Amino acid sequence: MQNNEQYIKVAVLDLNNGFKNQGLRCILNIVSTYAKEKDLLIKTTVFDVRQRDEVPDTSYDIYISSGGPGSPFDEENWEWEHKFFSLINQLYRHNVEASDVDKKYVFFICHSFQLACRFFKIGKVCKRKSTSFGVFPINKIWGGLEEPIFAKLPEPFFAVDSRDYQVIQPNFEQLNSMGATVLAIEKERPHIPLERAIMAIRFSKEMIGTQFHPEADAISMREHLLEDINKKRVIDEHGEEKYLDMLDKLEDEDKILLTQSIILPTFLDISLKQKLVPISVY
Repeated sequence: MQNNEQYIKVAVLDLNNGFKNQGLRCILNIVSTYAKEKDLLIKTTVFDVRQRDEVPDTSYDIYISSGGPGSPFDEENWEWEHKFFSLINQLYRHNVEASDVDKKYVFFICHSFQLACRFFKIGKVCKRKSTSFGVFPINKIWGGLEEPIFAKLPEPFFAVDSRDYQVIQPNFEQLNSMGATVLAIEKERPHIPLERAIMAIRFSKEMIGTQFHPEADAISMREHLLEDINKKRVIDEHGEEKYLDMLDKLEDEDKILLTQSIILPTFLDISLKQKLVPISVY
């Protein structure tokens, strides 16, 4: 880092549009815990993207963009979306020319991932036939088998999935032109003749995104599963036995707790590899 800059700057982009959620709390907790464990001075700023048109500038070291409710098309061409896409473009172009110490690292989650796929024209973003909600296995594929962020996770690994939309039909011409790669896809369901959705993409060396929620913890997931609407969704699609099994396995150390403890912290490790300066917590 520059001598005159005494802390690492993290921008958290909140795309929850004012709706009650646990994802933002989980993201902030992960960053705070990471700072304490690594003895780092990290200043985190939250931007209310969809409600207040708040989008950070390019001065931050790391950007984590959250999930959120609704369609990734409902607010197409709104002011916040123009600002959001402009930021992605600026950061992407910056990284092409920047030295390693000045690179900007970005993680897109769920709704943000869908928007990034729209921006980069990576694949088809469309509505699912039914809501996907629960804890499910995620399969590594192609680049995911060598992806450092997934290296400590088993195959398959488990993650929280909560979405009405999906990204399918990868545009390989666009992926290849960017040097991007698909990392993971959703679990196989042989009895359902539908294309499996893309669950993670590395857009560049500095930009990565997941359709699932790597930030989710047992507390947040249990709260969601106990809500009547979500309980009904899981039981209608997977049965009561599967629903009860999900609740029972929330505390399993080899499932979402493992995913939460590895993906975003490893992303932070990689992001700060050239910047790490151990100092006290901010």
